[in-house]
Formats: sequence, C-alpha cells, structure tokens
Amino acid sequence: MWVVKRRERTRHLIELGGLVVKSGLVELTKDDRTALYGAFLELALTLQSENREQIMALWHRRGSRAFRSEAEAKKDAAGGSL
Repeated sequence: MWVVKRRERTRHLIELGGLVVKSGLVELTKDDRTALYGAFLELALTLQSENREQIMALWHRRGSRAFRSEAEAKKDAAGGSL
C-alpha cells in the first residue's frame, strides 16, 4: 500500500515540476531555485488575500487557454506531418 502512495506522490511531484518548466520559469530564472521558491511564496501570499477567488479564476482561465493552445498546436503539427 505504501508503495502505491509513494508512486502517486512521485507522479504528482513530477507533474508539478513539469508545469514549472512548461511555464518558462526555469529558463527565465536561469534555474535559480531560491528565486523560484521566493516566487512561489509570493503566489501563496497573493492567494491569502481577499481576492483569492478572483485571482484563482484568472489563473484558471489563463492556464486553460494555454493548455488548449498547446493541444491545438500539437494537433496541427501532427496533421501537417501526414
């Protein structure tokens, strides 16, 4: 049982790391992990504000658009190579 939970946690952490890379933050910060951690702390502080729901909605919309755009680009690339 603990092995399954460990694998689930590992997968979750890998997916989160992938999002950090996908966002461009690793490249933009030149892989400065202290700066990245500071940025994440700033995000957490931002979410503690009274506007939490509005901020989350904005971030959700931006993320959804980015995922859709990426999926469409992959679809177009796959269709173009046939």
